[in-house]
Amino acid sequence: MKVRESEYEGVWVFIEQHEGKIAGVSLELLGEGRKLADKLGVELAGVLLGYQVKPLCQTLFEYGADAVYLIDDPILKDYRSETYMKGVVDLTNKYKPEILLYGATATGRDLASAVATDLQTGLTADTTILDINTEERLLEASRPAFGGNICATILCKEHRPQMASVRPKVMKAMEPIKGRAGKIVEEPIDLKEESLKTKVLRMIKDMGEKVNLEEADIIVAGGKGLRDAEGFKLVHQLAEVLGGQVGASRDAVEAGWIGHAHQVGQTGVTVGPKIYFAIGISGAVQHTVGMQNSELIIAINNDPNAPIFDHCHYAIVGDAFEVVPKLIEEFKKSIQQGGEVKYG
Repeated sequence: MKVRESEYEGVWVFIEQHEGKIAGVSLELLGEGRKLADKLGVELAGVLLGYQVKPLCQTLFEYGADAVYLIDDPILKDYRSETYMKGVVDLTNKYKPEILLYGATATGRDLASAVATDLQTGLTADTTILDINTEERLLEASRPAFGGNICATILCKEHRPQMASVRPKVMKAMEPIKGRAGKIVEEPIDLKEESLKTKVLRMIKDMGEKVNLEEADIIVAGGKGLRDAEGFKLVHQLAEVLGGQVGASRDAVEAGWIGHAHQVGQTGVTVGPKIYFAIGISGAVQHTVGMQNSELIIAINNDPNAPIFDHCHYAIVGDAFEVVPKLIEEFKKSIQQGGEVKYG
């Protein structure tokens, strides 16, 4: 549905929370949303749905929000597409933001697609760069396309709100300002439990493999240059010594050397650790898009022309089977002597 753009104003961020804890990506998007709102000269707001979540508003103000649009109701205690879509759509139709951002998480992707369908507007998924065309007040949402070979900038010229989802760790949260204040706009939701198509019977937490690459300070990642599963064990050994998490390229995962939960990149997770080791990884854009925001990147590859060297801070040209055991030995010595792994 075409709309009059002048009716829409403001940048909104959907605030994802689970059991009263704000998802890190939402705080990251507030930081990026603050930049977009300042360029447009408009208000930045968080959209917070849940039950007994009003106390979270203060945190959102401290991380950059000028306002929070809040629906606090028992029916929103657990996430359901049906209830959350109703809440976000109602708020959007009433207050008309020009931009609405979501984290590209399981919840964010589900909700964003449902809202876009109901509002008949566009949605750019898994964006890596956000900017504003100030002359036309257009959100420029850029993301890898054609298998990661190019970066496409997508515009939503005729529909509002302009919507995009962004992966965790792609953007940076701003430093919180303690005591910063804002306004809370509370709204009801017109839903009854008996009228809903879905019911939450109970919540069962995932008891599978525990991998949390998105929060790791140190990640040691390996690729097809390690030849086979036996060679990939070097990655595990170095990660164990450093107290880090194990990551992998898509090639290593598809070869069956490690599970998909460890995959970093366009079809895996996006990370931003303090230290990222890329061992035997060529550096295709599908991988680098997922780790390029790491504070310190150390690449080890025997090909001096490997693309990964264009994205690292320290490059080691050499055979991983010779270099990594030496690193493990030196780190062990340092730790045994009371040293620590330093970075920055």
